Amino acid sequence: MIKQLSVHTRGQGLLEVTGMVADAVAQAGIDEGLCTIFVRHTSASLVIQENADPTAKQDLERWLNRLVPEGDPFYKHDTEGPDDMPAHIKSALTQTSLGIPIIDGRLALGTWQGIYLWEHRRRGGERELVLHIG
Repeated sequence: MIKQLSVHTRGQGLLEVTGMVADAVAQAGIDEGLCTIFVRHTSASLVIQENADPTAKQDLERWLNRLVPEGDPFYKHDTEGPDDMPAHIKSALTQTSLGIPIIDGRLALGTWQGIYLWEHRRRGGERELVLHIG
């Protein structure tokens, strides 16, 4: 099964999409398999991270912004603004796809794990995820 999901982001940061992905897995109706998630953008990424304590998410966001700051004079690519090249670098340092096993018809995530779309642009917008469930 291939399913496309549209996710609206409001700006930089981690947005949990675990529920959307879990719903798609349930609709697929398979007991065992793999769910592959792919983000169709070069300025957003995917991560699996803690979903219990929001300070973990905040610390990750601050850390990546400190690692890849806007306004570095080294950057030449700024066609879409000062966050353009930093967004591409952040995406390159993280992941554009994830593979999660399916066991007993459910994502085999750990107790505190959630799936996050990581928006790297300040303006946000519509992001597309492609899921392959099989």
